[in-house]
Amino acid sequence: MERLAGRIILLSGASRAIVGFLAGLLAMFAQPPFGIFAAVFVSFPMLVWLIDGVATHPDEGAVRRLLPSASIGWCFGFGYFLGGLWWLGNAFLVEADLFAWALPLAVVGLPALLALFYALAVLIARCLWSDGVGRIAALAVGFGVAEWLRSFLFTGFPWNAIGYAAMPMPLMMQSASVLNVATINMLAVFVFAAPALIGTGKGARIGLAAAAVLFAAHIGYGYYRLSLPVPPPPERTVRLVQPVIDQAKKMDDRERAAIFEEHLALTAAPPQGGDKRPDLIVWPETSIPFILTDNPDALSRIAEVLQEGQVLVAGAVRAEDAGAGLPPRYYNSIYVIDDRGQIVGAADKVHLVPFGEYLPFEDMLNSWGLSSIAANMPGGFSAASSRSVLTLPGGRTFYPLICYEAIFAEEVDGNARLADALLNVTNDAWFGDTPGPRQHFHQAQLRTVETGTPMIRAANTGISAIVDARGVLVVGLGYNYKGVTDAILPGKMPTMTDSATRGRIFWFTGGFLLLVAAISRRGFNFRTN
Repeated sequence: MERLAGRIILLSGASRAIVGFLAGLLAMFAQPPFGIFAAVFVSFPMLVWLIDGVATHPDEGAVRRLLPSASIGWCFGFGYFLGGLWWLGNAFLVEADLFAWALPLAVVGLPALLALFYALAVLIARCLWSDGVGRIAALAVGFGVAEWLRSFLFTGFPWNAIGYAAMPMPLMMQSASVLNVATINMLAVFVFAAPALIGTGKGARIGLAAAAVLFAAHIGYGYYRLSLPVPPPPERTVRLVQPVIDQAKKMDDRERAAIFEEHLALTAAPPQGGDKRPDLIVWPETSIPFILTDNPDALSRIAEVLQEGQVLVAGAVRAEDAGAGLPPRYYNSIYVIDDRGQIVGAADKVHLVPFGEYLPFEDMLNSWGLSSIAANMPGGFSAASSRSVLTLPGGRTFYPLICYEAIFAEEVDGNARLADALLNVTNDAWFGDTPGPRQHFHQAQLRTVETGTPMIRAANTGISAIVDARGVLVVGLGYNYKGVTDAILPGKMPTMTDSATRGRIFWFTGGFLLLVAAISRRGFNFRTN
């Protein structure tokens, strides 16, 4: 270990940048669909040793002293995000004649920008760097701050937050019922980076012991919570419809009627094995391929297919009159439709995808000839001012999360804990059979553990699933599997902390790690006898 550390510490120039990039790329393999948990225990010690090797002259200015560390963080982040987000380019190939030019911006440009957050993480850590266990604490603080900022700056994009690597399966997800993702990010980096202490820093034994205790508590609490009895579920059977409609076909006006009938046919399919017929049918995001309120015959067809007492929840585009002389406003929405073909509830998407559903600085960028992927609707989509909880006939409530809203822990507020289930409808056909849909599902899965609330998830091409309040898969349909699956909606489970308490834990944890880093930098040796 010491020989390897020494070689990495002595790297310089291009070699240092390449190893930093490769370390970040390796860390990505801990995320879905690979889930190679051991990868982060190699990549983060490499990052520590790269930072150890940064040599500065005391007479240099602050920028020249800090820039080498920031560049290491950027290289690490660029490898991590390039390896984890390259699949975003698929969305620009659906209408390649219009958007292929933007492919490099999505595949390379976005990772390059996101890597700035990891440059900041290493920059913060370097300001507190020492030769002992404190540098591991400093790195944890740096990544904790960077990932927290990434969750909300510029509308936020916390995709593949580093803490998710510590939660690859339900056993290792249960800490999310106590801590928020921001805290898990910090503690995960501390544990991931701890092997760098072996033979290369003061206080190695106490640092490694602390990491081992954190890891054991993480696993032990998972075993404990998974052993708890799940409350009796309500007697409500849910059907997930996964039609697997190619995105190019969805955008073809000539295919709209056939797509609608395909959804209806899957809805009407008899239950397998003589099981109870579903009470609730859920279609994916934008599954109704036209403006439903402009097509009363479509509502009649839905009423013909639904049996007495059945309810359909379906993703659709909703149009709203904006006033005289103005084009309609369009919303990415969810409708609740009863067995008489009446719309009895609706909820609109709050957190839109920049450049996908709307164009930031629209007037300026339009003047440059740029448009959003949703440009077939004037002005793209509009965002709802607040999130509406869906109330179904009979009084059951669902907390709606449309598409990538499910990756934002902050989007799931206190009202989610009061709902009977989280409802996530999405259309990941834009990204093809890539890591994207698997990563999306994994992050949505964590919302159930955080809230103690089961999730109903319908995806056009997959992954559709019903997930219980512990993140355990009840039923599911794999990617590109066309069909339906029925299951009884699971019950809810209590969580140990609420959002406010988790926020306080985050700041306390960060403050404690900051104190450890500061004491270590002042020269106090953490030793064990």
